[in-house]
Amino acid sequence: MVRSPRQGVSVQRIRVLVVDDHRIFAESLAAALAAEQDVDVAAAGSAPAALRNLDRAVTDGRRFDVLLADADLAAPLLAVPAQGAPRDAVPRPVPRDGIALVSGLRTSHPYLRTVVLADRDDPRRAAAALQAGASGWVAKDCSLSRLLAVIRGVLRDETHLPPALLTGVLRELTAARKHRSESERLVESLTPREREVLRCMVAGLGRKAVAERLFLSPHTVRTHMQNVLGKLGVHSTLAAVALARRAGVGPVELEAAAAAASVPVP
Repeated sequence: MVRSPRQGVSVQRIRVLVVDDHRIFAESLAAALAAEQDVDVAAAGSAPAALRNLDRAVTDGRRFDVLLADADLAAPLLAVPAQGAPRDAVPRPVPRDGIALVSGLRTSHPYLRTVVLADRDDPRRAAAALQAGASGWVAKDCSLSRLLAVIRGVLRDETHLPPALLTGVLRELTAARKHRSESERLVESLTPREREVLRCMVAGLGRKAVAERLFLSPHTVRTHMQNVLGKLGVHSTLAAVALARRAGVGPVELEAAAAAASVPVP
């Protein structure tokens, strides 16, 4: 937030970024928010555009305070290079919706408060948004005064949900916690090498790339992958990756993996 003098009074201004691929909605909401004395606002029509706006704001020393993201934000099939990254760097994956965008920003822009805007109440997705790092879930048709109260509230580290969603969201979070504990127990049964292989699987690496990264033969990697599936009680790589993510297992660094894959194996 920045302080801006107006009529002899110091006003602490809030910088807000609206992200919605429905241009008319995004621009209308931005215009309504901009009418507030203490709000500076910009609009972006896609996840890549939002990432560029956020990176540019940080570079300019005027970073955003709050991001309002459409829950159903559409994602184009392309990847976005990080700001200032080398030309040959592995691009950042494009979030598939507003909730995925929020999840990625928790790491890349941890100072940013995020609120998800939704067309309808959905306890499951609202719970997913909170788990992804969102501070609020708000209906798109809520009043401007309600939205402003949420924006100011999340800057005080408050969490905002519609009252009608509270019971359903708590139920979803409780169930997710149970699934996570079961997933963590299964992952703990893996050997250190099998966990490495699992992290490579989470990163989307194929058997050959895993073999080159870990200096193993493809046959050995295949055996490790089969052991991982067996111990996790799943029948596909996709299911193993989903379970790993529930357990909090992250991917290997793609840049490092790419570099390892480019080294010829004698």
